[in-house]
Amino acid sequence: MGDHMFVVTGGPGAGKTSLIEALGRRGIRSMPEAGRAIIRDQVRIGGNAVPWGDRAAFAELMLGRELRSYREALAMTGPVVMDRGIPDVIGYLTLCGLPVPDHVEAAARVSPYNERVFLAPYWGAIFTQDCERKQDREEAKATCEVMAKTYDRLGYRIVELPLTGIEARADFLMEHLVG
Repeated sequence: MGDHMFVVTGGPGAGKTSLIEALGRRGIRSMPEAGRAIIRDQVRIGGNAVPWGDRAAFAELMLGRELRSYREALAMTGPVVMDRGIPDVIGYLTLCGLPVPDHVEAAARVSPYNERVFLAPYWGAIFTQDCERKQDREEAKATCEVMAKTYDRLGYRIVELPLTGIEARADFLMEHLVG
């Protein structure tokens, strides 16, 4: 089904989006991260479905966006890189100590990606915070760990991205996408 869809996950500030942008310059299609777009929208409208507000509502909005991205990518041909995936919602809820509703677990199970999931490990040298990324270094590390455990539990094979520059990381991922 989604064998041509490759998830890049990990903690915040680990270089996922920069890597995906570099792959885009090489002609690889991608689907954007849900979280940042939701935060921007919620801040703009004064909503509370943000990580520092109603975390459960934030997770539900992420699930909706991830399901839409999944459907859109499913219709594409060739490799598609996903900036996070549906299982990231499970990881987020777990990290927050919130229950994972059955429908979220079901969404992850009925919407499979390629078995190889690329994990951007915590990388202190490049980690930064901004107005949308408020997590500290400890939360970034914990997020990376919970994402790895979540995808592993769901039967995915974790491939850790090297701690190298963006172009070298893109070369590494290209080998897996087209090789």
